[in-house]
Amino acid sequence: MRETVPVTVSRPDDSVGMPVLVGPTAVGKSSLGLALARRLRQDGVKAEIVNADSMLVYTGMDIGTAKPSAAERAEVPHHLIDILDITQTATVAQFQQLARDAIADCRRRSVVPVLVGGSALYVRAIVDDFEFPGTDPELRGRLEDELALVGAEAMHSRLAALDPDAAARIEPANGRRIVRALEVGALTGAPYTAQLPSRTYLLPGVTQIGLDLARPDLDVRIEQRVDHMWDEGFVDEVRRLEAAGLRAGVTASRALGYRQVLQFLAGEISEQQARDATVYGTRRFARRQDSWFRKDERIRWLPALADDRVERAYRLLR
Repeated sequence: MRETVPVTVSRPDDSVGMPVLVGPTAVGKSSLGLALARRLRQDGVKAEIVNADSMLVYTGMDIGTAKPSAAERAEVPHHLIDILDITQTATVAQFQQLARDAIADCRRRSVVPVLVGGSALYVRAIVDDFEFPGTDPELRGRLEDELALVGAEAMHSRLAALDPDAAARIEPANGRRIVRALEVGALTGAPYTAQLPSRTYLLPGVTQIGLDLARPDLDVRIEQRVDHMWDEGFVDEVRRLEAAGLRAGVTASRALGYRQVLQFLAGEISEQQARDATVYGTRRFARRQDSWFRKDERIRWLPALADDRVERAYRLLR
């Protein structure tokens, strides 16, 4: 019989710390977050999930983002989910403040915040000593006009010539981030990646836990997830969101899967091509995510498929 250690939580960051669960898409971060919150509860420790995924913030984008179910969110409170309309755009700086506010609120209530996210930039913006370079509205406007004229891929090629490291981190279709990288480079005279701070935690008690899965196994899980999305009515979800203004959403319309289905609905590609492109794009994105996280030596890696992964994560917090 497993022995449990009673815990009295007066300051969560000093007792069990703040778990930060990271890794590529489809590796099982959300399910581990829920299981870890339940495990903490067994020892009398309240825990809540703080989302660090930029697409879960959008109301109505449920199937394509594998959003936690209503039952899961009722069992364990989740923060920063369904807080924006699909036509709105949240910057990383805005997300940073919202997440830090949610974490501070948890700590005021003696609740352990469990941060769950697949974006290295968003996670680092939240937990690290991370300040954002300024902006120049006139320069930004010129770059956005150029983006509208020549397209994201041409702008990405320009970025690759000026700042290869930044281009490697940014999707060729992500015009907003390409413009931002070009803007920062022009303003600072230095590569966009040079503006990223050293890896120094600003928030106390952080324990980063990464889920490790062999690439072939992850590829299978991604394809299974996309199949499940289609079975659950993903195309109909995108069709409803299109009627609600999805194409006007600078960020939401470019989400993996949503972008491809919008192309299908516009008659540009077949439904099968949309499905295949979603699998391919998600696999590429997962590889980049994994590469970004592997560069952070502070992350403690656990096998994603281990039967005892919850207990192993729990022990890391202790």
